Amino acid sequence: MEELDYFNKFLSQNINSQNDYISIMVDFILCVVMSFILRNFYVRRSFSLTGKMHIGSIIPILATVVFLVILIVKSSLALSLGLVGALSIVRFRTPIKEPEELVYLFLAIAIGLGYAAGQTLLTSVIFLSILIINYFWLSNQNNKAIEYNLVISWSDEEVSFEKMTNIISNSVDSIKLIRLEYGENTNTAVLMIAPKETADIEELSKGLINLDKNLTVSFYEAKANW
Repeated sequence: MEELDYFNKFLSQNINSQNDYISIMVDFILCVVMSFILRNFYVRRSFSLTGKMHIGSIIPILATVVFLVILIVKSSLALSLGLVGALSIVRFRTPIKEPEELVYLFLAIAIGLGYAAGQTLLTSVIFLSILIINYFWLSNQNNKAIEYNLVISWSDEEVSFEKMTNIISNSVDSIKLIRLEYGENTNTAVLMIAPKETADIEELSKGLINLDKNLTVSFYEAKANW
């Protein structure tokens, strides 16, 4: 019972601040600002190849939604537990491809929870500390250019290799031809590329496929020998 009373006290603390609209608005503005800082940090520093902009657009929305939910239910433990039960039936059909994405989403939830609970200073200090630590750690990781092997197979004779390289060059810092084969029915090109930090591999793939609907695109770590 002591644990339950402590949890109820945590949710209902600063309950009078619900009538203090200035305090609520300050916390909400800080929540939005911090969530956009997290979003930009993720887009620029993430190791993920695909879906950066998609996941990044979710982060501010997730933080503000959590802020609103906690603000509403923190005055009632029964309401909060009922909400947990209702949300437990929700299924996300978009799979999490990288553990890194899950970490950023949990951090967005923590931002919304912290500011809605009235822990303004503590949330700000811990959040900024996490970003600073990750910034210096990721800086060491990003000093080396991350390279990938891009394998393209196409059959349309009207699609030239030059057209494809023009599309690829817009999304990469460097490009190197490893192998180029012209067959009777299928042509194959193997390239080593170093994507830009803000490059969206999905958009790059769509741009290439628009040249030839039967074109296939594959990305591999640049460790294999071709």
